[in-house]
Amino acid sequence: MQSKSSDMCEGPLVSRVLLYTIPIILTGILQLLFNAADLVVVGQYNGYNSVGAVGATGALINLIVNLFIGLSVGAGVTVAHGIGSGRSEDVRRTVHTAIPTAIICGALLTVIGVFFSETFLRLMNTHPDQLKLAASYLRIYFCGTIASMIYNFGSAILRAAGDTKSPLYYLTAAGILNVVLNLIFVIAFRMNVAGVALATVISQTLSAALILRALMKRNDACKLDLKKMHIYGRQLKRILQIGFPAGIQSSLFAASNVIIQSSINSFGPIVNSGNAAAQNIEGFVYTSMNSYSQTALNFTGQNYGAGKLDRIRKITWVCLISVFCTGVMLGLTALFFGRNLLSIYITDSKSAIDYGMIRMKYIMIPYFLCGLMDVATGLIRGLGRSVLPMLITIAGVVGIRLGWIYIVFRIPEYHSIKSLYLSYTISWSATFLAEIIVFIVIMRKIRKQRMKQ
Repeated sequence: MQSKSSDMCEGPLVSRVLLYTIPIILTGILQLLFNAADLVVVGQYNGYNSVGAVGATGALINLIVNLFIGLSVGAGVTVAHGIGSGRSEDVRRTVHTAIPTAIICGALLTVIGVFFSETFLRLMNTHPDQLKLAASYLRIYFCGTIASMIYNFGSAILRAAGDTKSPLYYLTAAGILNVVLNLIFVIAFRMNVAGVALATVISQTLSAALILRALMKRNDACKLDLKKMHIYGRQLKRILQIGFPAGIQSSLFAASNVIIQSSINSFGPIVNSGNAAAQNIEGFVYTSMNSYSQTALNFTGQNYGAGKLDRIRKITWVCLISVFCTGVMLGLTALFFGRNLLSIYITDSKSAIDYGMIRMKYIMIPYFLCGLMDVATGLIRGLGRSVLPMLITIAGVVGIRLGWIYIVFRIPEYHSIKSLYLSYTISWSATFLAEIIVFIVIMRKIRKQRMKQ
């Protein structure tokens, strides 16, 4: 099998960035369709309470899972650096370290999720009408986290090698299976949210099996031999150095969303259901923007390994301009069709749709700022620096949002759902500004160091 790859260190940038990013966007959209299919099916056949129950789990899943998915970022960056600098043995050892690491991470997540789901949901003030349904969904969902981790680590390796199409193909197959199983489990077997969770687990298992098969069939340094899987200390250390801060950053980011979700829960199940549906719709815009962050990370990583600093400067501009245009166009489009889109998820509550529109108005218009922030994070991580964006996120996202909730939100005139949504825009703006300044400073230091060599 000829390994599919893209030369990130040579050739025209705009076309290469777009051709690389589009499959990532489509892959992310398909992943969201897993959850969207869950919400639509249970909403159509079980009502807004089931929509709210599934939606209430999103922030918690991100909080717990993102810590471990961050390690896949470390694996991807390490592979990209190895490819860019021509260190094939480092790449091979990273691949054979990454997969067993993914399995261990998935097993830990399964234990945490199965035994503590309901406890976490209670701490989030999940409404009693939705608590049991949400807990049932989470317990089953976490049974599939080994497969989820394998897919995420494997996809990171393939993308670092320039192959963004294979993860798209595999997720397409898994997505079709997920939708079919949703309909069977919910309509025929009347399993409600447990049915959509089981469908997700089965489809994730398929995507993991396909990603492993792809790695095993490669003919380059990224080829995986299951018999040779071994955790190499040096490669694991590098994965942890980059991936652990990335995971902490993502988890803390999610933690702020958990606290916001807890505040949203206090407004009741109808508000929560509208928020959950709107959140799922805006996820399609987010994943499209976040794809440029992955592009920035891998293009920067390979060119950093190859010592091509001038090309990194061009990559920066191409990715920032691209994500800005994508965020503005998709955000305004989603807002324009917002009420029609929300009615797909919610069929039995006009009030829930009204509350969903409130969220969309406050999030969609400035959403491009979130995309710019993520690209800046990808650029810094691509240079092998992962602690700095973590610290900036703690201050700029977590700090601002927590301060807003515990200070501003407690003021009576600001104790509203609109006030909560406003905290997103403020935190995105501050974090992006800080990260882009740090990126410029790091690039100047690297340039000076290499001039002295």
